[in-house]
Amino acid sequence: MNKAKHKRALRTKALFAKPLPPEALLAKPLPSKVLRTKVPRARKKSRRTRDIFHDEGGFSTAGMVVALLVTLTLIFSTAQVYQVNSAAATIQNVADVAVLAAENEVAEFYIVAQVCDAVVLSLSLTGIAAYGLGIAALCTPITASFSEILLKAGSDIFKARNHFAEKAASGLNHLQKLLPFLSAANAESVILANCGGSMGASYVGVALLLPFEGEEITVGALSAVEDLEKEVAKNKEELSSEAQEAEEASKRANAEKERAFQHDCGRNPSYCMYERADKLAILDAPQNPLYHTSETWNFSVALKRAQAYYPRRLAREVPMDMSVAEQAHSALRTRFYIYAVEEIEKGYVHEDDGGHFDTYFPKLPKNTTEMKATRLYTEVVYPMSVDDAGEYMMHAWSGCPVMVSQTDVGLGSIWRMDTGGFATCPSCEFVTSSFGKIAAATSSIETGFEYHYRIVAEAAEAYQKEREAAAPHEQKVKEIADTLFERIKEALEEAISYRLVVKPPGRYGAVVLVANTAQTAASSNFVSSFVEGGDSLGAQAALSAATLVGDSSEEGATVISSLLDGVSNDSGVLVGLADIVLNLWSSLLFAYTKGQHSLEEGIERVVGFIPWASESGLGKWAANTFSDLVKTFSLEPANLEALKPALVNSAHVLAADDSPFAAQLLSVKQHYIALGGSGSDDLFSTAITQIEAAALESVEALDGEITIANIELLGEGGPSIPITIALPPPIKAAASNLISTAANKLKDTVSSWSGIRRWE
Repeated sequence: MNKAKHKRALRTKALFAKPLPPEALLAKPLPSKVLRTKVPRARKKSRRTRDIFHDEGGFSTAGMVVALLVTLTLIFSTAQVYQVNSAAATIQNVADVAVLAAENEVAEFYIVAQVCDAVVLSLSLTGIAAYGLGIAALCTPITASFSEILLKAGSDIFKARNHFAEKAASGLNHLQKLLPFLSAANAESVILANCGGSMGASYVGVALLLPFEGEEITVGALSAVEDLEKEVAKNKEELSSEAQEAEEASKRANAEKERAFQHDCGRNPSYCMYERADKLAILDAPQNPLYHTSETWNFSVALKRAQAYYPRRLAREVPMDMSVAEQAHSALRTRFYIYAVEEIEKGYVHEDDGGHFDTYFPKLPKNTTEMKATRLYTEVVYPMSVDDAGEYMMHAWSGCPVMVSQTDVGLGSIWRMDTGGFATCPSCEFVTSSFGKIAAATSSIETGFEYHYRIVAEAAEAYQKEREAAAPHEQKVKEIADTLFERIKEALEEAISYRLVVKPPGRYGAVVLVANTAQTAASSNFVSSFVEGGDSLGAQAALSAATLVGDSSEEGATVISSLLDGVSNDSGVLVGLADIVLNLWSSLLFAYTKGQHSLEEGIERVVGFIPWASESGLGKWAANTFSDLVKTFSLEPANLEALKPALVNSAHVLAADDSPFAAQLLSVKQHYIALGGSGSDDLFSTAITQIEAAALESVEALDGEITIANIELLGEGGPSIPITIALPPPIKAAASNLISTAANKLKDTVSSWSGIRRWE
């Protein structure tokens, strides 16, 4: 090899012995003289001429060596470049997972805030529902004891709601102040966990939430609820008193109804209108229905039975034998049935859903005296005759033997027979009392249909009288209850529209600054004589950002539904109505997650626990009114979409925050990009100083567990359900040292870039 070739080979080796900067490899191609090694082409010579670079038997040995050296040098140089890039990529990955860990603390804050919102709403609804049920219970004395407990429970729940809301706002505000530190600590723990490895990395870094401070959370009392409490306190005594009067009058009325029911069909198979109509008139089932309880029976049943009975008796009336006395009695019974058909047909029963009742049961005479008060006494239907001596007689019917043997002189009335000096017929023996005996025969003993009908008619009259006595009290109860239910409606509207609004630190996102302070040799893990290995990779740094995005998981709903998991009945507190109230709250918690259907279902379930049956029916009316009122709303389920951290370009997060730091960091970043990487020291040192100060300030207030608030649904004697945030013990123990050490290392790293250590 001549000297020129030898020098060229040395230059080529020296060029590949020292690796090129990564920027040079990525920014521009290698020099052509490096990429192309010129191998001299063989020239034709005489067979007698020998060349060390040419051999007729195979490749040129020296040329092959040079080609292999160049190839190996390129391979190992590229591998070292890959190692350098891998180190840069690794620190970016660490920054990414650290910023996700930091923003995850904000996501958890939103879950806690949503739980608090659910508790505030459900307690509001529970208190209002307890008041609504208490108002309904005031409408009848039988549930008066329930009313006292329900109204007190409602008042206690409102106090618990306001106390919880106040404590929750305070606890959430406290947690907001800790969020920057918690996020920084969580990010730092992730950063430290990634130290070491094959490259011996020594990562340090800090996280910053944007915005760095949250807006203060305030929760006030519900004004409509306060109005409701005042209105109930003002009217509950009058409502209870009017309900008592209505109940007593209704009780008397219902006693009359029960008496009427028993004599119509309730005494079956003993004597009653049903049994007599079946035996005497042989009425079929549609005309002669049988009821088994007065709850389903009404007075119109008895009236219609009588209106069917007398036409059938009239149609079936015949003498039981051919004796003159029996034929006379049959004729008088016919007259009685004709009269009964006409009179009973005039009867009516009017009753509507509003409670109005009006009835008329025509009464049939049961003796001679009562008969004289009817048209039976004055109607001109009885045949008269005169004998040869000029003596006048009146007969029961035209077929009387004496009537046939004497002269017919027309028709007369019983009144005329009493006042006209008529002689008594020796055959039919028709006198004034004859008709009275016909009525008395079936009206005075229980074997007669008229006996039971008369009791029903008297009971209907008494029932109407008591209903009329109860009506003004019932009307007053409904007026007061409607006014209170209007307050209930206003309170529900306010409670449903109220939502706990939080704007915590980090709601825009988080940024993390990470540096690797390890002085790792460039040839680490890849030692080779083909490249120079004495230089260090130097410090690496990375910036990453994350924000929160919605995720359709059930995490929020699961946390809310598990609030009651730890509540037991071992203390004996949750019994009776207290258990009902807890059941109500449990149901209405699901109204937060499922909306209107759960609200209605929860109210209906508790309404079913209370015995609303009463004489006046006002309790059931009030309970139904309250249930119907609840159905007029359309409570929408809360948005339970869980928030999860996701990586984004840091420019988006910084641009969303209007704080001076975010604006400055964004400006520096943009300037850094514009300059292609120069002048970037201030990007990190500014952020480190601000983050360290804020994190250390929050350390003093930190404890191992943060209690947001306690739910005390039934006051001090009831179960207490805490809402807490548990912190890992190492975070508290190493808090100050963790933040300060990380900040100092980062500042030292920054000074190694610029050669100047900034002092504050």
